Amino acid sequence: MIGNYLKIAWRNLRSNKEVFLINILGLAIGIASFLILMLYVVDELSYDKHHENADNIVRIVTRGKIGDNIMNQAHTQGPIADVLQREFPEVKNTARLRKLTATKIVYGNNTFRDGKVAMIDPSFLQIFTIPFVKGNAATALNEPNSIVIDEEQAKKYFGNQNPLNKIVKYGESGQSFKVTGVFEKIPTNSHFHFDHFITTTGVEYASNDNWTSSDFHTYVLLSDDVSAEAFESKLPKVVEKYMGAQMEREMGITFSEFIKSGNKFGLFVQPLEKIHLYSDFSGETELESGGDIKKLYIFGSVAFFMLLVACINFMNLSTATATQRSKEVGIRKVLGSNKKQLVLQFLAESFIITLIATIIGYVVVLATLGLFNNLSGKELELSFMFTPKVIFIVLMLIVLVSIMAGGYPAFYMSSFQPIKALKSKFSGSGKGKGIRSILVILQFVISSGLILLTILVGKQMQYIQDKDVGYEKENLIVIRNAKYLRTGLEAFKNQLLNDPRVENVTISSYVPVGETNSSSSGIFINQKFNRVIDVYNVDENYIPTLKMKVVEGRNFSKSFADSLNIIINETAASELGFGKEALNKTLSRETPFGLETLTVVGVVKDFNYKSLHKKIDPLIMVNRPFGGLIIRSKTSDLSGLINKIGNTWSEFKVGEPFSYTIMENSFSEQYEIEEKMGTILKIFALLTIIIACLGLFGLVTFTAAQRFKEIGIRKTLGSSTTQIVTLLASDFLKLILISLVIAFPIAYYFMNKWLQDFAYRVNIGVMMFILTAFVIIVIALLTITVRSVKAANANPIDSLRTE
Repeated sequence: MIGNYLKIAWRNLRSNKEVFLINILGLAIGIASFLILMLYVVDELSYDKHHENADNIVRIVTRGKIGDNIMNQAHTQGPIADVLQREFPEVKNTARLRKLTATKIVYGNNTFRDGKVAMIDPSFLQIFTIPFVKGNAATALNEPNSIVIDEEQAKKYFGNQNPLNKIVKYGESGQSFKVTGVFEKIPTNSHFHFDHFITTTGVEYASNDNWTSSDFHTYVLLSDDVSAEAFESKLPKVVEKYMGAQMEREMGITFSEFIKSGNKFGLFVQPLEKIHLYSDFSGETELESGGDIKKLYIFGSVAFFMLLVACINFMNLSTATATQRSKEVGIRKVLGSNKKQLVLQFLAESFIITLIATIIGYVVVLATLGLFNNLSGKELELSFMFTPKVIFIVLMLIVLVSIMAGGYPAFYMSSFQPIKALKSKFSGSGKGKGIRSILVILQFVISSGLILLTILVGKQMQYIQDKDVGYEKENLIVIRNAKYLRTGLEAFKNQLLNDPRVENVTISSYVPVGETNSSSSGIFINQKFNRVIDVYNVDENYIPTLKMKVVEGRNFSKSFADSLNIIINETAASELGFGKEALNKTLSRETPFGLETLTVVGVVKDFNYKSLHKKIDPLIMVNRPFGGLIIRSKTSDLSGLINKIGNTWSEFKVGEPFSYTIMENSFSEQYEIEEKMGTILKIFALLTIIIACLGLFGLVTFTAAQRFKEIGIRKTLGSSTTQIVTLLASDFLKLILISLVIAFPIAYYFMNKWLQDFAYRVNIGVMMFILTAFVIIVIALLTITVRSVKAANANPIDSLRTE
């Protein structure tokens, strides 16, 4: 019986090839788009789920507010882990992780610098599922000076030798570590990716009782019967008991006084499975750049709406062409077919179209997955498309699309009354036409919304590139590892300045874009704690090299003893209460050796030293340079200058490879996620419009065929081609205008929501909406006109002969 349905369905589809091909093409594009976007969504949702205890692992984070200064960190204080383990029976285990900046590993005569190293408690390997291929995870890091590495690093260091018990030297100090284990490479869908773990065992820094320094990521394994929320509610007592005591000793203020002053500080719980998508911490304290649940909602919505637009095409064309099959339905009913059999017959046709479209879509996904990976930054593999999970999703998709796209047409056509059906007394008016109109409107609401969002992302990215950030980011070369020059740093700098292509050079590790050294200090005014403030260590050439502007006072100078003088930004002058009279004001800075008094000698114009997602915070600059070099060039031969700098580096026999970055590129990389999202949205917005126009083309074709005789009569009575085209286009243009009226306020709401992630953002102007309306109307008009002109130019005699 089913085979018969499919055979008849195939014959019917072949008899109307134009509609068949439009349905296949539209569904194939919709299904391919849905599949590739859902692969992205599924991968994002899978982060950290591979750990056996994933449901019970949480990370402890800190959130606070001191004055106007927000202090949200993924870092916590070192002693917290032991306290939680000791005082809460619901805590099964705790572990800390500290990301290390040093990457140098030496084995024999070989030096390696591309590793990712973290220091962890031995219990970390018991909380997280990190399979070992050599050694025992339970004991690997129990002894001091132990290190475990992943398979890839083991192969690189030792070749085919057994890595266990080999001695490697780590860091600039060359401390020796014994390899006690080799683990599998950490999966891509993890919120951390380290290939070296060294132990905290025996490390004095990891065992001190400092409650004011936050350097560790603290993880807790909870009992099965304890919720994260219930555990979090107990943490305020820990803060007051332990951190309050040290706060009173070092800051001279009790914790209750601190809170009464309007400040906030606390420990909070972050479930492991939410770290990747929901973490709102800065890159300075987060282990890696995470995902974004808002982006996931956008991609998931685009996937659903593209599939919906494709299904709407199918429904519209099927119901529109129903009148052409009315006699078929009438004959089947007269011969004894009941409604169920007719529904199954039409669903069989839907199933065949969906199956063919899905196969085509699947092939398209396989062919374009590499391109999508490049655009999205993902590492999805072709083998993932053949996993049981994906195959199940595809099979369910075939069934759901067959029912969703073919369900309404099947019930609509099976409801024809036999007598009316045999007499062909059906037209495009009435309920069927009303539903088709609603579906056309819905298609173009979705298309308009996607175009608007695409325009907005493009405008925001252009705004970011063009915005005055308070310094000139062009023509700057950054050497981050200049610290290895050691005593030769000043000589190296002077040699660069002798090159006529170099305009200026500054010694500083503090770069206002991308990953940079960052530090902060507690600030006291009149011996009273005020806030924690960001600090930049710079020299007298920093401001002129980056072409910043001093708006009050002076820059640092070698002519002055500036070690206890500072320059502050405009925001600091305002928020510290100095206003326009900041010069010669003093403040005290907290150091490991006590408070040091600093005097303001200058105010620099505010500059964006963080991402434009964030507002400018108070900042102080101290004249204590170290670490890196920033070079301003004045040549178009940038590659030639970089080669010369590299040769000069070699002459100094640094013993480390020369590496550099271009500041302008680093600036753009901060917004790489948004740039990629904008590109992906452009592609899928275009595909959505193509699908909608395919459906529009099919509907115009059907309308022209349905009004074939009317067009012939109008032509005979003298109507021009333009008048005929206008007649056919007017109804569709009305629907498109209605869709724009509906789409614009909805899109405006979601555009505003997306922009809220940026402290500095473009205005949503009326031109965005005018441009969208223009694009939609022009594309729709072209689609309608191409088909309408053909109908208008047909010989009227052919249409009148049918009477």
